Amino acid sequence: MDSVTAARLIELNKDFYTRFGDSFSATRHRIQPGVRRVLQMLKGDESILDLGCGNGELARELAKRGHRGPYLGVDFSLPLLREAESQPEGFSARFMQADLTELTVISDQLSVTDHWSLITAFAVLHHIPSNELRLSILKTVRQLLKDNGLFILSNWQFLNSEKLKARIQPWEAAAISQPDVDAGDYLLDWRDGGVGIRYVHHFSGVELSELATASGFHVSETYYSDGEAGNLGLYQAWKPVSHKNM
Repeated sequence: MDSVTAARLIELNKDFYTRFGDSFSATRHRIQPGVRRVLQMLKGDESILDLGCGNGELARELAKRGHRGPYLGVDFSLPLLREAESQPEGFSARFMQADLTELTVISDQLSVTDHWSLITAFAVLHHIPSNELRLSILKTVRQLLKDNGLFILSNWQFLNSEKLKARIQPWEAAAISQPDVDAGDYLLDWRDGGVGIRYVHHFSGVELSELATASGFHVSETYYSDGEAGNLGLYQAWKPVSHKNM
C-alpha cells in the first residue's frame, strides 16, 4: 500500500470516530471476555499504557479492582476521551490525545519510570493501514516496554460473523480502488446515529506472529474470545525478545 492510500484510510477513520464517537461509545460500556481474561492475570501494581483507550472502560474496570500502578490511556478521538476522563476518585488514570500512527514521534511523551510493564492495544491494530505503519508502531511499543514486560493486543475477526460480513462495503464508497489496498483490508459500514464507514484489516494468527517477530517480540499466547460464538476477537500476548538476542 502506498502512503497516499494509507493517509486516506487514516483520515477516513479519524472522521468516523469524530463524527460517531458518542454513538460508538454507547455500544462499548462493557469489558469483553477476552479482556477480562487479561485482567485476571494482573497483580495490581503494573504500569499500564493503554493504546487506543477509547472511552476509558478498561481504566474504570482497573479502578474497580483497586489497581495501584500508573495508567496512561492514549486515543485520538476527543468524543471518546471526554468520556474517558470520567473516572472513579482515587485512581490515578491519565489520558492523552494522540494519533497512534505517529507513535514513534511522540514516544518521548509516553515515558514512565523504567518503561511500561504492560502495554495493551485492544481492537486497535486492525485500524492501522499498511504493514509499514504497523511495524513502525510495534517497534516503538517494544522500545517503550520493559524487557520483562508484556504486550497484549486483540483484533476483530469480523469475517467469522455473517451479520458483520454483510456490512462490508465496496472501496468505491471511500473513493479508493481495490488494487490500491492490501489483502485483508475492508470497509465496514456503521448504522447507529447515521451512516458511516471505517477501515478495518482482518488479521490471521500467522500474520500477527510475523509482525511480532519483525518488531522484536515472540508470541507467548494466542486465543479467541468475544461474541456469541467466542470467536470475534483474536488475542495475542507478546513478550520482548532480549536486545542482546536481536
